[in-house]
Amino acid sequence: MDYGKTLNLPQTDFPMRGNLPQREPEILKKWAEIDLYHKVQEKNQGKPKYILHDGPPYANGHIHLGHTLNKVLKDMVVKYRSMSGYDAPYVPGWDTHGLPIEQQAIKSLGINRHQVSPVEFRHKCKEYALNFAKIQSEEFQRLGVRGDWDHPYYTLIPQYEATQIRVFGEMAKKGYIYKGLKPVYWCASCETALAEAEVEYADKTSPSIYVKFPVKDGKGVLPQDASVVIWTTTPWTLPANVAISVHPEFAYVVATVNGEKVVVARELLESFKQAVGADNAEILAALKGEQLERVTCRHPFVDRESLVILGDHVTLDAGTGCVHTAPGHGEEDFEVGKKYNLPVLAPLDNKGRFTAEGGKFAGQFILDANKTIVEELKERGALMAHGHIKHQYPHCWRCKNPIFFRATEQWFASVEGFRQEALKAIRNVKWVPAWGEDRIYNMVEGRGDWCISRQRTWGVPIPIFYCNECGKEIITEETIAHIQELFKEHGSDIWFAKEANELVPPGLTCHHCGKGKDFRKETDIMDVWFDSGSSHLAVLDQKELWPDLHWPADLYLEGSDQHRGWFNSSLSTSVAVTGKPPYKAVLTHGFVVDEKGRKMSKSLGNVVDPLKVINQMGADILRLWVSSADYRGDLSVSQNILKQMTESYRKIRNTARFLLGNLYDFDPAKDKVDYADLPELDRVALMELHKLIKRVLAAYENYEFHVVYHAIHNFCVLDMSAFYLDIIKDRLYTAPPASRERRAAQTVLYEVLDALVRLLVPVLAFTTEEIYQHMPVVGERLPSVQLLDMPRANLEYIDVNLERKWDKIYAVRKEVLRALEMARQNKVIGNSLEAKVDLYVDGEVAELLTPMAGELATIFIVSGVKLNPLAQMPEGAMKAEDMDLAVQVSPAPGAKCERCWMYHEEVGHDREHPTLCPRCADVLKQHHTA
Repeated sequence: MDYGKTLNLPQTDFPMRGNLPQREPEILKKWAEIDLYHKVQEKNQGKPKYILHDGPPYANGHIHLGHTLNKVLKDMVVKYRSMSGYDAPYVPGWDTHGLPIEQQAIKSLGINRHQVSPVEFRHKCKEYALNFAKIQSEEFQRLGVRGDWDHPYYTLIPQYEATQIRVFGEMAKKGYIYKGLKPVYWCASCETALAEAEVEYADKTSPSIYVKFPVKDGKGVLPQDASVVIWTTTPWTLPANVAISVHPEFAYVVATVNGEKVVVARELLESFKQAVGADNAEILAALKGEQLERVTCRHPFVDRESLVILGDHVTLDAGTGCVHTAPGHGEEDFEVGKKYNLPVLAPLDNKGRFTAEGGKFAGQFILDANKTIVEELKERGALMAHGHIKHQYPHCWRCKNPIFFRATEQWFASVEGFRQEALKAIRNVKWVPAWGEDRIYNMVEGRGDWCISRQRTWGVPIPIFYCNECGKEIITEETIAHIQELFKEHGSDIWFAKEANELVPPGLTCHHCGKGKDFRKETDIMDVWFDSGSSHLAVLDQKELWPDLHWPADLYLEGSDQHRGWFNSSLSTSVAVTGKPPYKAVLTHGFVVDEKGRKMSKSLGNVVDPLKVINQMGADILRLWVSSADYRGDLSVSQNILKQMTESYRKIRNTARFLLGNLYDFDPAKDKVDYADLPELDRVALMELHKLIKRVLAAYENYEFHVVYHAIHNFCVLDMSAFYLDIIKDRLYTAPPASRERRAAQTVLYEVLDALVRLLVPVLAFTTEEIYQHMPVVGERLPSVQLLDMPRANLEYIDVNLERKWDKIYAVRKEVLRALEMARQNKVIGNSLEAKVDLYVDGEVAELLTPMAGELATIFIVSGVKLNPLAQMPEGAMKAEDMDLAVQVSPAPGAKCERCWMYHEEVGHDREHPTLCPRCADVLKQHHTA
């Protein structure tokens, strides 16, 4: 007889192998056909809103692993919220202006921006940006990210630009916008000013020089034959030197070093001696820094005085305590220079080359000039020491080249004007992780004014006119409103296509001089951070374009570098215009690194391309990886880690496959067994399930996605596969198909599968869709699993007494499994069903096990269990360390039943079924009778 036909063997067409690279595109196609995004929105209409506002990535290349991490985290939040009683629309967006787009357009399209008209160049940039936004959109969708991809936002659309002009106008109206000469970060490669958010620090090797400034007028404090010695790592700034700063409270000395009289800080005299190779130094005089104020020195190679001034910014960390001061090339220098009314010199052009004002260094690039300036100092006998130092130095975060401070006229937003409001707003926002609050608070508290002008072409112009009669700038409510309407109708290209007099409101007269009617326009554009920082009003508050959204956002979610970037600029524009923060909560994640913790780079060969991973393994593997790591720190990834993810995925998939395979004949509407009628083991499984539901929902609520992953993975592997599913296989396969005991197990399997598939939707977007299409459902099957709601934990199922009891049974089972394994190693048994187990028990263990003696063979998956008093424990039994229990394993008596594989002494007693045990023979007789 073919007993396989009489067993309830698993039956499912749900494949064992995920084959995700082939199957996922089919699922994507289905989602597109049913318009899944709008189906979810229709389902949740009228529910409370939850708005995750998308921080716009630059549209300047294919997506990388950082994009993957960010977009999948957002998708998990949105999917969870939309299944938890919220209307959670997701409108993706792109940052389409600025230097990154310009650079890529110039590079890939072969454009010389100086040889084409601004309008033509802008058209090329727009074409490039929109093309890559489309590419990235397809790549994000391939990751399974659900959103309104047909109606995204771009920072280049006319309505967006018009709102940005309104934001600028409101800030100007409140007096926060001004033009001023200040040192700003300047990138010679990109030929533009940079904001603090566009600066990153990296190692750089620089010259380290000690330079003498001979005393010209010692004011009776310093001898005329002495020199004040400065130390600098930027020789190129010396042509702009106008002063030397000393700290008023520090002690300074006049000392003879290598036969020369020098002035340095007392605390740094020893290190100075070593630097200049001196054996000793004779101190001639000691004085406080404040006594040196207004001493004048001679510039070492320019016909100019250098004034000694007092500054609290001077430190004793390195150098001489006498700080070379060039107000045109340093923020602190500029501030201290204002107190002394010092001239601001910055003899450089936009490409970092000395102008004619730089004298003999004219035409030289600053870093090249370092060498010639050092030579000049040598020739003039002003150089006391010359070496090199490796230190952290500011670099442009786009072109990665070193940058410098350069005093130029720029447009600024006065952070001081709204700083206190911004600091207060920060305290009213929830920050995840919590340390983000102090980080951005400190940044805003110490932030200088925001340089918002850029000397580029591709961006939103600064909407300011200048009167040709008096030269004053024109920025009024009337001009802002007029430009706003022009941009809303035509886009910002009109600013570059038309002359100023065609752009001003009709009949405009300069309000400064009262007679100017001829105007020119500002040529600078706005910092791209002003663009994206206006998105909260340009997107969330635009009901005509995105009616589902609202202001402020419930959540901003980006990388931790955005504390100084988008979070900061959004906060600034929002507080400046509305007095409130643009977000209720902010979540930040770390960066992607390799398994050794190194930053990913092509030179190291450790870059993992998400598109290749998708083609080889599937997007769900990447999604599982995102959920598995604690995003609050840096996230490691490598081929090895992704293989581990594939293994974890396989275990979760196989659990689902087992559940599906054993539900082929189960109709949850008819066959479910009431909770009260379930055997205790089944109630234990449901208890573990509802503990899982409770834990996972709390983890989703708190954005702890790694807890979601580990909880579900452990549940599948430990609670299900290694325990419950293993135990009930016998019941599932050998009990009569419609028996109460089998239907009870199927009830649990259905409840587990139904909960698991819902809990996993935010993580395994594709696999859960596949599972849902194969599983039995109550009522009509919905078009997508994403239209379901999250399960709810039934606290009545979480029975504390039941849990305590089964914790003890788990402990006993663990001891039995240990004994079985040892018996297997000693060749006493093979499969555990070949075993008979004798338990020797006493006390609480005896009280626990005696009432359930008949179930123990099933729980241990052996052919027989006998309970004995502990006092009768034979020699060789395995004694448990922390309970009154000993275990002895021996071969089970009798023969193996061909149907259930258990050993029984009555196999062969039934003439009709001589190879079966009495239980299996009875089942078959019932089957044939039926």
